[in-house]
Amino acid sequence: MKKKSAILCLLAASLAVSASAQEGAVPKGVPPLDHVFLIVMENHSYSQVIGNPSDPFVNSYAGSVNSATNYFAVGHPSLTNYLEIVGGSNFGVRADNPPDWHNATCTPNLANGFVSTDNPPTPNICPIFGKGTDAATPAVDFSNETTGPPGTNDIDGKLSYPANPATVGKTIADQLVVAGRTWKSYQESLPPTGADLVDNADGFFTNLSNLTTALPGEATSLVNLYAVKHNPFAYFQSVQEGRDTQNSLKNMTGFEGANGLFGDLISGQVPTLSFIVPNQCNDQHGRGNAGALCEFDPNDNGTLNGLNPGLMFQGDVTVELLVTAIHNSRVWRNGRNAIVTVWDENDYSVAPVTNRVLLTVDTNYNGKGIRSNAFYTHFSLLKSMEAAFGLPCLNHACDSSTSVMSDLFGERGEE
Repeated sequence: MKKKSAILCLLAASLAVSASAQEGAVPKGVPPLDHVFLIVMENHSYSQVIGNPSDPFVNSYAGSVNSATNYFAVGHPSLTNYLEIVGGSNFGVRADNPPDWHNATCTPNLANGFVSTDNPPTPNICPIFGKGTDAATPAVDFSNETTGPPGTNDIDGKLSYPANPATVGKTIADQLVVAGRTWKSYQESLPPTGADLVDNADGFFTNLSNLTTALPGEATSLVNLYAVKHNPFAYFQSVQEGRDTQNSLKNMTGFEGANGLFGDLISGQVPTLSFIVPNQCNDQHGRGNAGALCEFDPNDNGTLNGLNPGLMFQGDVTVELLVTAIHNSRVWRNGRNAIVTVWDENDYSVAPVTNRVLLTVDTNYNGKGIRSNAFYTHFSLLKSMEAAFGLPCLNHACDSSTSVMSDLFGERGEE
């Protein structure tokens, strides 16, 4: 009997280890942080931002704080990178499709190995949960902006990631809540009614609104300022269903109002992780129906040529506004904190242009002006935040090839 009991105990222990296999050890190399403010900008390469006269603040800021000069987005399009930043995986999503909201009968991509793509078009994305296989990241992609040679470079056009059959469908938000810490997704131009069922919004009207009824004679279509594709947490079943009140769609709010970003900074009631996303006129993405300042780049070819200088400048002003507001908050002066600014991808990084983007790290506890030429990716960013918060590594953040950004976050001041 004792032998049988011992075998059962060993089996139970084995199953427990297997169940948490995709959450590895807590990464080391970053001092414990009280708050991280993560600002995500859009669709421009390192060389389109650094040296661009339409980005005066960002260039000055990148020169005064710590910055990565060899940092790469992982895939395409936007949503894929947002998921990789917060979850260490694309979760089988290589498209910008909205969620298939609250669909309990929809099989997640992880479960059946399905890959959501823009080319060919695929359905809305089933709520992400469970375990299974994500999508491979090829060195050269033909499922997004291009469908044939020369292709769009993922990462540097040479590296690739095979599909991971042991991917777990969760994000750093789930991890923070389990650890008793907090998060918010601050989404500029999110409507006052909240994020539920909303794919796009202009700050008030949404894709669910009937503009012709609300505004008789209105000829302009909805300006998609808020986009759910830039709000990755909304794609996860745990957040959509919100069975844990600390981990739900209520964690999503706009920039304005008492519980918005600026109100929280004034009150000092900010979460452990602030995921901050300007709207699509302010994040350098652009829209085609919002005026010249917000117009898409006329010819985005990975260089400074063909960019909309107004769109770039508007993004620059937005970064300055956000950084200044955080610096002026009393939260910034207490404890150990960091502001991370990163661009999601180099849109239209058609070969030989690579997916290199800018990342800066601004801390209140160590020296500044570090220029790191170490190879980093979005998975490195996730791993570094998990190290800062004492959380287990998640999915590709656990890869031995994924390095913690110790040089940028600094190890000085560690207790």
